[in-house]
Amino acid sequence: ARMGRSVVELFYDVVSPYSWLGFEVLCRYQHVWNIDLRFRPAFLAGVMQATGNKPPAMLPKRGEYMMKDIKRMAKYYQVPLQTSKDDFQRIISISNLKAMRFITAAGMTQPQYLEPLSREFWISFWSQSVYNLLHSAIFVQIARQAGLSSELAQKLFEMTSSPAVKDRLKETTEEAIKYGAFGMPAIVVRVNGEPQLFFGSDRVELLGSIIGE
Repeated sequence: ARMGRSVVELFYDVVSPYSWLGFEVLCRYQHVWNIDLRFRPAFLAGVMQATGNKPPAMLPKRGEYMMKDIKRMAKYYQVPLQTSKDDFQRIISISNLKAMRFITAAGMTQPQYLEPLSREFWISFWSQSVYNLLHSAIFVQIARQAGLSSELAQKLFEMTSSPAVKDRLKETTEEAIKYGAFGMPAIVVRVNGEPQLFFGSDRVELLGSIIGE
């Protein structure tokens, strides 16, 4: 490791489009900046519930703005994120808990797949409008696209109901809350030993400036 390498922790959930934008930007910067990027899959609904936060789209005007904002940012960052006006209804109607447990299981046993696997979940959810994130066949298909074998994907799916995986996701979510997170993406870096929290995908340049990049 190079001298003075900063550890940057990214707490994210694949249900969050802004998390995808922040993820892609940090993935690019990890090859340019003197940082170790650590992916911390967490459960956004748990963070929202613990902090009394509400989805931004619950406020119609904010929801309207968000749709335009996400489109502009996706184009700017060249991320294949598509949005349509029924997306928020779709988000409310599905549970992504199993998806985050699946990603957590991968992080615990096959960390080298964490980046491509998370990306494939976002692509399925936000570029291909996959509705059903509950069936093992969907998970296997997404995992295959990330380079995992069907056997490995099936094994990870079975792990989603294990106490170890459930506990790890819960612990990571609680850790994000302890750092002060109220939504995602939540990015944490230690400056002079003190953790600093950055919220949102549009704070990456500020983060860079603070760590001397």
